Amino acid sequence: MKERLIGFLKTYFLFVCIFALQKPFFMLFYRPLYEGVSWTEWLGVMWHGLPLDLSLAGYLTAIPGLLFICSAWAVPNLLRRIWCGYFIFVSVLLSIIFTVDLGLYEYWGFRLDATPLFYFFSSPKDAVASVSVWMVIGGIIAMVVYAAVLYGIFYIVLLRKGAFRRMKIPYRRLRVSGALLLLTGLLFIPIRGGFTVSTMNTGKVYFSTNQRLNHAAINPAFSLMESLSKQKDFGSQYRFMEADAADRIFSGLADPAVLKKDSAAADALRQAPDSLRSLFTVKHPDVLFVIMESFSSRLMTTLGGEPDVAVQLDSLAQEGVLFTNFYANSFRTDRGLVAVLSGYPAQPTTSIMKYPRKTQSIPAIAGSLKNAGYKTKYYYGGDADFTNMRSYLMSSGFEDIVADQDFPVSERLSKWGVHDHLVFRRLLDDLKMEAADSGLARKDAPHFRVLQTSSSHEPFEVPYSRLENERLNAFAYTDSCIGDFVKQFRELPQWKNTVIVLVPDHLGAYPEHIGNLEIDRYQIPLLMVGGAVRGPRRIDVYGSQQDIAATLLAQLSVPHGEFTFSKDMLNPASPHFAFFTVPDAFGFVTPDNQLIFNNEADAIAVDEGSKKGQNLSLGQAYLQKLYDDIAKR
Repeated sequence: MKERLIGFLKTYFLFVCIFALQKPFFMLFYRPLYEGVSWTEWLGVMWHGLPLDLSLAGYLTAIPGLLFICSAWAVPNLLRRIWCGYFIFVSVLLSIIFTVDLGLYEYWGFRLDATPLFYFFSSPKDAVASVSVWMVIGGIIAMVVYAAVLYGIFYIVLLRKGAFRRMKIPYRRLRVSGALLLLTGLLFIPIRGGFTVSTMNTGKVYFSTNQRLNHAAINPAFSLMESLSKQKDFGSQYRFMEADAADRIFSGLADPAVLKKDSAAADALRQAPDSLRSLFTVKHPDVLFVIMESFSSRLMTTLGGEPDVAVQLDSLAQEGVLFTNFYANSFRTDRGLVAVLSGYPAQPTTSIMKYPRKTQSIPAIAGSLKNAGYKTKYYYGGDADFTNMRSYLMSSGFEDIVADQDFPVSERLSKWGVHDHLVFRRLLDDLKMEAADSGLARKDAPHFRVLQTSSSHEPFEVPYSRLENERLNAFAYTDSCIGDFVKQFRELPQWKNTVIVLVPDHLGAYPEHIGNLEIDRYQIPLLMVGGAVRGPRRIDVYGSQQDIAATLLAQLSVPHGEFTFSKDMLNPASPHFAFFTVPDAFGFVTPDNQLIFNNEADAIAVDEGSKKGQNLSLGQAYLQKLYDDIAKR
């Protein structure tokens, strides 16, 4: 019995030690992020991360515990082979998780969760497009080496034949089995995290105002496991308050057209062509969305950003309608697209795009405009099947999708497919053909088109060289593509009847080291230009990507009452705020209060402005209602 009890305890605490030692290794790997951190803070990371380590060690020790019980009745070679097989599996699994987490943190700014699995399994090619071949090879080598090291440790400490020979069949098998069963059952305590009301969760490791230290304390394997468990249980997540209270608060955050969904009310909210609020000179103009990969306000001098980068956007801002307090809704393209095109906010624990059954039930600009007589088309140089994009676009109302496979192989030279200038050229060719076919006259049916860029993404390999900084150069390249396209488009007859909406999918690679829990991380431009734009304006109201839908449709006199989470930013009766999410936090921004709430830590991370804390209950109610909505779709 003694040998089995010692073996059980050795197994459990060996897992704990391995997980604990991963933390200083993580900090050493990212040592520039932890410069100036004291030795007490290093110890604090290990200490505060211990609850997750104890919990995960409990999960992983459960099967060895059962094997120890079986060994009280027989110790055949088969049992030892099962034992060895289990630890080989665990070694490989832990190695993959830790190595992938180590590689992704630099790009994502949070520890591993279920998000990469969604991207990888939907399109492995695109999922690794941001990294070089050598990085992939290096990662695979690191996985193999680390897995071998882990298994070597397990073998030396737990699996040598001598250890099994000492585990002889006991005389009192039932007593030994009962004791081991009790011991295995006690693993429930660290797994659950004690006997408190709250169960073990990633937020328990948060102990510092320095988010990097909190991230270092997280066990990536536990974070992944927890994230996977949350993927479908939407109705039980983010229960900040009673349902009635959430309903009451949300009613004050909704657009008037959402609160009055009957057609009469919707008609009353439509724009008159000569209204002072009207941005366009044409009742039903052609609309072109240009969704710019990873752009931010910090790239435009007009918005206080870097000089000499987005020179074309800066120039266009002088003649168009520029929204100066506009925010991205999330941190990834799949979330940003749904926010822009469907007016549907991003979620911190999942991406609704991975659920076609749900996305087909949410409203979309393309669907609304299609019902209003518009023709719809989407242009993208990458893989339209990545992250279920094609399914989402088709169910949204797009009649035609141009993607990488529609371009010659010779033009698919980017890791993301086709470079931006070629995608713009394809759109321009279609516009020229349309103009020629119509005898240079406007067609009866207006057009809604979307062009999504991709070149300003890691690894920033673009056919352009103007700036030394490769990141800024990639943005300058896409900016130049936009400028060249607009210059040529002005010569076509469709220009005078077109509105171009320029908006990023999210802030990406610049500034390089900005954290997820910083307000500036989400500030992006929203710019409307084109021959159908009435004139230059700067609009300072607060809004975020999900508000584009209601704002645009109101300008086009198209009802938008079904867009529950979108609001017309130009309607004085609409509330004016920005909302955004990341794993696992939300931001709620108004002129009086700029707030970010860390859901994992259950604590406010940023609270600035003249009315601090004012937006906390508003953001909580908004997020709660969002998950209520997802659950019922």
